[in-house]
Amino acid sequence: MIKDEFTKNILMVKTSKNWTVFVHPSTLQLTSFIEKLLEPVICRETSKRIELGLHEALVNAVVHGNLSNPNKSIRVRRILTPNWFVWQIQDEGVGIVENKRLSCLPNEIDSNSGRGIYLIHKCFDDVRWSRKGNRLQLSLKK
Repeated sequence: MIKDEFTKNILMVKTSKNWTVFVHPSTLQLTSFIEKLLEPVICRETSKRIELGLHEALVNAVVHGNLSNPNKSIRVRRILTPNWFVWQIQDEGVGIVENKRLSCLPNEIDSNSGRGIYLIHKCFDDVRWSRKGNRLQLSLKK
């Protein structure tokens, strides 16, 4: 029942032949949202890989971008091309500075944060940031 409650909060704003825009409240209740974003992915192994990367990116958008503010939202555009799966994730935050966009593990092994961007880079073939740093494009070759 809880799952259905959060599924209702997912809003499809626009859709076309190749892309769909989704809006989700800035909450860590992401399971149903990620399932919706993964619908076109058929391969189970690929789906699990993308799920991990999307989860990390969405958690970063909620926690670091929107500062866990439930009045803000996350916008995701899912683009399907003949050769690529693409997700563009945008939060309402000020953006991440360029030197924090690196895909390396933290120096301190016991660090509470710093692994997400590294995992995102491992899960996708192409990772790009908007100039402002509040939109992340994740692409995986089919």
